[in-house]
This record gives sequence, C-alpha cells and structure tokens, in this order.
Amino acid sequence: MGKIIAIVNQKGGVGKTTTAINLAACFGVLERRTLLVDADPQANATSGVGFDPRQVKASIYECIINGIPASEVVLTTSNPNLDLLPGHIDLVGAEIEMIDMSERERQMKKVLDPLRDRYDLIIIDCSPSLGLVTVNALTAADSVIVPVQCEYFALEGLGKLLNTIKIVQQRLNPELVIEGMLLTMYDSRLRLANQVVEEVKTHFQQLVFDTVVHRNVALGEAPSHGQTIIMHDASSKGAVNYLNLAREILQKNDMTRIPGSERVIAIPEEQ
Repeated sequence: MGKIIAIVNQKGGVGKTTTAINLAACFGVLERRTLLVDADPQANATSGVGFDPRQVKASIYECIINGIPASEVVLTTSNPNLDLLPGHIDLVGAEIEMIDMSERERQMKKVLDPLRDRYDLIIIDCSPSLGLVTVNALTAADSVIVPVQCEYFALEGLGKLLNTIKIVQQRLNPELVIEGMLLTMYDSRLRLANQVVEEVKTHFQQLVFDTVVHRNVALGEAPSHGQTIIMHDASSKGAVNYLNLAREILQKNDMTRIPGSERVIAIPEEQ
C-alpha cells in the first residue's frame, strides 16, 4: 500500500514544487512506482515534467469536483516509474465549489485512496496557501515534508503551518506525521545560510533531514525544459541532493526492499 507524502509550505518560493517534482523522479529512478499529484492551481509540477497544463484534457480538479476516477486522468511521464495526476488553473475555483460538499476536507483522500495499491509512493505538490485544497492534501497524506529556504525570515509562518497540521491531526487525520523539514536553497558561502541551518536544527532537531538541497543552476534550468533534474543533468549537485533525500526517506521508512522480492534497491551513497 503506497505512502502519501504532501509537500507543504504556505510561503512561496521555498522550493516546494522543485522538491515535489525531483523527489518523485528520484523515487522512480530508485525503482519505486511513484505518482506525482499536482494540487497547485499554478500547475507548475505538471509543466515541470513535460506537460502543457492548457492541453491536459482532465486534471485533479475533475476528480475532486466531478467524481472522475483518478485512474482515468493519470498520465505517464518520460521519467522511469513516474506518473502524473495533473493540475489545472480550474483548481482556483475548487475551494468555493467544495464548500457545500459533505466531508469537503476528505475529497482528495477519496480520489487518492484507490490508487494506493498501484504505487509505492504518492507525492502531493500543494499550493502556497493553507486553504481547503491544502487541508484536503493533509487529510489524504500519511506524512508531510516542509521545505524551508536557507534565507532571512526562514522560520516566518512555520508556526501557523505547524498549527494547521496539528488541527488536521486532531480533527481529520490522527495518523498524519511530519516526515521532516527540508533545508533548501543552501549556499555554504553565505554566513546567513549557515546561521539559518543552525537555527532550524536547533528549533526542530530530529525533524530536520540530514540532506540539504544546495542552490543549483541546473535545478532552475530543468523546469524550462519540462524535465526533472534527473533527466536534465543527473550529475548535477541538485540531482545528487534529491537522490540522497529519496535515499534518506526510503531508509527512514524501511522501504529499501522491493515488496515481494528479496532484492534490495541499490541506493547510491551520499556524495
């Protein structure tokens, strides 16, 4: 049964979509059947894996609002073992349309639960807000990854996000846990970046991933080509970082062994 991980931070520009796209792609490279769910109206995750959101015939919006089975909407990407449940600008209106629905916070869970048996991991890219669609993602998820950029005001707003997660745990999804805090956009040359790393580790301790994502030109270039970092430049620092993050998460969840097989996935050592 696949694990659902939501990538959440209501702040924009923290590397959320970059993390969702490239972490999902790295799970695929490590032989895990992976689904990337684009739950952001900007649909950047959809374009980031090579699809034009304007040309997509159906998206997660139709699944949530019109009840179309997600299996009919899922697209196969050019990345190994990676499928996409695309997003669309129509998601902007989904929050209003969901207001009168019964169990409105559980609509995404109803969409994704039937897919759990098809995938080892399901990664949800959430919008930069704490609205109803994001609450849906948190209700559907087993765990949450919170990207935190290594810049000034890094911890600003985290208290509100953690409080939202706590409310969801209490009222909607008691099984929800924080998978980890991911430090992104790290530049070892900057004193401020190093101070932020220390501050976040001091505040959150064991919740912070060992892997840190460095500021990397290739990570910025890849989406403009409609490619994940693994497909764009597998030898880049960004690719190594996200491969190591995938490796860390698989080991943390004891998911390095392929179900039904005695074969253990060969996961590259950190570089």
